[in-house]
Amino acid sequence: MKKILYILFGLGLLFSCTDQAINVDQKDAITYDVAFATPARCELAIVGCYDAAQSGYYPGNNQRRGYPFGAATVQQGDMKGENMLNIQQFFAVTYNGDYSVSSPNGQAHWECTYQMINKINIVIEGLKAAAANGVITPEKATDGEAEVRFLRALGLHELLVFFALPYAATPDASHFGVPVSIVPINTIEKVEEAKEAGRATVAATYQQILDDLNFAEQNLAATRAGGLKISRATKGAAIALKVRVNQHMGKWGDAITEANKIVGASAPFSSPIGGYALTATPEGPFANNSNNTESIFSIENSALDNATNNGSLSQFYYTVRSLVCVSPIIINADFWLESDLRRTQLLKRNTYGGINAFWSWKYRAGTVMNDWTPILRYAEVLLNYAEAEARQNGVTTKAVSLLNAVRNRAVTTPALQYTTASFANVEALMKAIFQEREIEFLAEGRRWPDIHRLTYDSKYKIKSKDGKAGVPDKASWGSMKTESYNPASGVVDANILKTPGFNFEDRRYIFPIPLSEITSNPKIAGQQNAGWD
Repeated sequence: MKKILYILFGLGLLFSCTDQAINVDQKDAITYDVAFATPARCELAIVGCYDAAQSGYYPGNNQRRGYPFGAATVQQGDMKGENMLNIQQFFAVTYNGDYSVSSPNGQAHWECTYQMINKINIVIEGLKAAAANGVITPEKATDGEAEVRFLRALGLHELLVFFALPYAATPDASHFGVPVSIVPINTIEKVEEAKEAGRATVAATYQQILDDLNFAEQNLAATRAGGLKISRATKGAAIALKVRVNQHMGKWGDAITEANKIVGASAPFSSPIGGYALTATPEGPFANNSNNTESIFSIENSALDNATNNGSLSQFYYTVRSLVCVSPIIINADFWLESDLRRTQLLKRNTYGGINAFWSWKYRAGTVMNDWTPILRYAEVLLNYAEAEARQNGVTTKAVSLLNAVRNRAVTTPALQYTTASFANVEALMKAIFQEREIEFLAEGRRWPDIHRLTYDSKYKIKSKDGKAGVPDKASWGSMKTESYNPASGVVDANILKTPGFNFEDRRYIFPIPLSEITSNPKIAGQQNAGWD
């Protein structure tokens, strides 16, 4: 049967295998021989995978949304934590009782990510064929494969964080992960095979992620020209993602090994690969998305090509659509010092609904919608390294120096900066690292991944109010007033905490496999997450 490729990879194939997914006579489809007939078309195919990462199409309509790596997934990462506040209930489904297997957010998250993965698999096959036919060099085919395998690893890890229990849920990570798709689903036969695949274990899913990232590291360029050094995969991006992945697996020695490849031996810790370094000020990566030293990998958006008002960060996080503001829980936290520069550089106050609220100022484009989506920053690599070092070796000069590298560009008063003497034990240092993560990654969607990975950590789990690992209680916009904000006071009015959190035993803790998938895939129908049967 002829293999079919959708023109410009704009539609792709849903992993949720419906009987309309393949149409060999489709008029808007072209064969592989045509799609990969020239070097320019091969390059377009690779770019199409980045376009799929930027935003897919919402179930049931032709509107672009913020999945897998636009505003929607970032907001879900924030909304399943306590430090950002949902105003218009657009993402309330991520934690309230109305969420179901047919909720469009979960369906879009799953389907758009697998659309991207299938496009990647098609492109890998096409690039290999193009190289075999002499259309492109083997080196170009390998570089392109490395780029898209980086994206595949990123997508698989995203799915694990939202749709599977953490790595430590079973001693050997033998619990359900997600389906691992590494071959194109581009014929009727392949659709039927996919239906039989089912969910891989978490261990097997992570192994595929690491296989992809090892290949990417070995074959990607150390840097690229202009903004491509941030918007296209590089060797440094593959390493940085491996640091994160090993952190989620609790493989602290491996996290240190990977971090050592990309982090200099001593402060200020500039990178020997890719030249990465923290920007001089906290706002640096956000004031100049496409040309800064700190952003390792971001999803590019422009005025002409973005996730539209349904999936752009500035539309949601500031006052264009006013969907998400910063909660008093983090604004009032006494560990976030009042003099911290991130309070002035990365926050704005604006009145909405009679409340003078705090908003994130990381995304500044407004209606132009050309803020890039931050995926990997050097600040994260340093804090991930600090955590791994502290877990492995306790309160060391290295761990404190890594923490300080990030913190001290915002906390500039020497008397308020840490030394090793600031920490009586490793638990105190770990607490400081976790608090720094809450501040540094505010409004970047990193809170839920931290809650998720720490679920089974006996010392450092994030707790719901019953003392079990889970999501803490959240502030409710309907109970808020301007006076609810009292920066750095250490006091949060209990009367605003009207959105109950839940522990890890609640079915809402991880998303269900969407109805569209379990309906069309009999094997996965029997592998639904607990409580969603």
